[in-house]
Amino acid sequence: MSETARRRAGGVLALVGIVVLALNLRTSVAALSPVVDEVGADIPLSAAGLGILGMLPPLCFAAFGLLTPPLQRRLGIEALLVVALAAIGVGDVVRGLATSYPVLLLGSVITFAGMGVANVLLPPLTKKYFPQRIGLMTSVYATALAIGATVPPLVAVPVADAAGWRFELSIWGVLAVATMIPWILLLVREGRRARATDPEADVPERAWNGRVHRSVVAWSLLAMFAATGFNAYAMFAWMPEVLTDVAGVTDQQAGALLSLFAVMGLPAALLVPVLAARMRSVLPLILTGSGFYVAGYLGLLLAPSSAIWLWVALIGLGPLLFPLSLALISLRTRTHEGAVALSAFVQGGGYALSALGPLLVGVLHEATGAWTVPLVVLGAVGASSAIVGVVVSRPVLLEDERRR
Repeated sequence: MSETARRRAGGVLALVGIVVLALNLRTSVAALSPVVDEVGADIPLSAAGLGILGMLPPLCFAAFGLLTPPLQRRLGIEALLVVALAAIGVGDVVRGLATSYPVLLLGSVITFAGMGVANVLLPPLTKKYFPQRIGLMTSVYATALAIGATVPPLVAVPVADAAGWRFELSIWGVLAVATMIPWILLLVREGRRARATDPEADVPERAWNGRVHRSVVAWSLLAMFAATGFNAYAMFAWMPEVLTDVAGVTDQQAGALLSLFAVMGLPAALLVPVLAARMRSVLPLILTGSGFYVAGYLGLLLAPSSAIWLWVALIGLGPLLFPLSLALISLRTRTHEGAVALSAFVQGGGYALSALGPLLVGVLHEATGAWTVPLVVLGAVGASSAIVGVVVSRPVLLEDERRR
């Protein structure tokens, strides 16, 4: 096989691997809540226990995301990804076989740990295999992430009714294991190529060892990622109750509006990374996302019942900052080693702060007895992205910033 054919085959493998990887990184998060009543019939689940399970994804994404750079430095990016996918598969099977709450919790931690590592590796993988197509590939995998979060709630109940909740939770692990195939093939290819060019190259590639926490770009990107995650997790947790109390909609209408909020992220995932890669400055995109948040929350505060679908749609467009953040992790680094470091810093810290969203909104609502203060806080957090966006929009690379 010629060198050109080998590169093309490697590109196809990487493309397939990135797409199926992204499809698997939200399935287990969304697979439990639709069948929680069925699970509760076999395993006692308290309100506190459910709350802990609900907080696990962002907490695990944060903790294990921060551990990714040293693990990648030791294993290499492809090998670490294979380990992460294996953890997702094992964790899902453990959840499906659980006979007690501690085992269910353990399986969930294992699954979300693997997802936390894989989350961080997605932007660097794009940087490594598609350095000239970062915007397009970020659009592809951001869309796949959204689809992966949408499918489980649609099929969970029918599958559980037909085969039981244990099968429904476990089947996502089988898909994660299948996703290992292209990455194992790429791992073998990388090993052969390294040995062909350097007989001593059995050691994984050396990761960028700069101090990310001293980077202004890194902190600004973390703040933008955290702001959109804070809003998203808070809305997924509280939007139905907010809409029934503030706008007087029915529970069924509130559920439909929550779906509208979620689906508004699909156009953003498709378009925003491509635009970001082509624009001289991404500041207009950041200001647009912040503006959507402010307009949506102002609508809920000032005229909640006049055009409720519009306010929800606007708030749902605000998270265009999420795929933009993922694209900027690659666009603001020179190497995929730097992308690993920046991705871990941004996603690790960002998810940790995002987990506070539902908690803070709940505390503020309980303290004030209304939704005015929580909505004002959410709007202010969304608007804060416009401030840090001034820094993020500058075309300064992480590695170059350190030299300066």
